[in-house]
Amino acid sequence: MSKVLGSPPNVRIVVEADHTAESRCDEGFLRLRRLSLRNTYPDGTSSRVYRYDVVEREATDAVGIVLWAPGPDGPRVCLRSALRPPLAFRDRHALPVDDAHLAPVLWEIPAGLVEPGERGEQGLRECAARETLEEVGLEVLPEAFSALGPPACLSPGVLAEKVHFFMATVDPSSGGEPTADGSAVEEYAEVQFVLLSQALEAVRDGRIGELKTEVGLRRLAEVRGVA
Repeated sequence: MSKVLGSPPNVRIVVEADHTAESRCDEGFLRLRRLSLRNTYPDGTSSRVYRYDVVEREATDAVGIVLWAPGPDGPRVCLRSALRPPLAFRDRHALPVDDAHLAPVLWEIPAGLVEPGERGEQGLRECAARETLEEVGLEVLPEAFSALGPPACLSPGVLAEKVHFFMATVDPSSGGEPTADGSAVEEYAEVQFVLLSQALEAVRDGRIGELKTEVGLRRLAEVRGVA
């Protein structure tokens, strides 16, 4: 007999000690906190103390931006190439299965970190507009963006980031040059508008292998009724 999905167990985490300063890993864009934690459970019992590493950054959350344009063959969506250096360091000999997609460049939906002053849903729309100009070269008013479902975690075992999904209808022909952020990882990035149906096929066969992009594309497909 199936059950209705309810709330998960109410587990509270207590910090017993913070070893971050000892490990000298609290500087840079990403900061590593090295903690000793203990769980307390609803029945009053507790776990043993255990070590846990948590990655933090000043801007915790991000926006995932689904830009789409109507067309005679169906909606087209914006994808942008993204350089992801950690992929270059995957040890082929340590992988559980052979990885056919070891290249450090992925096709993704545009995205960006939410700045400290961008608060509330209006702030998230402003972030989406800013990142669209920076990464795609399209000027889109914040009011043109609408939420595309609830925010979602990408890697909650390491980072507390949530991605807030927004969509907007755009005219690809009205774009200019992306303003970019000046970093080396954004150099030579390419922007393409492809059929949503083709993007979904790329998700299914692994050519698109990035989770926020898959979530954003599937949510748009649900809204637009595309299989």
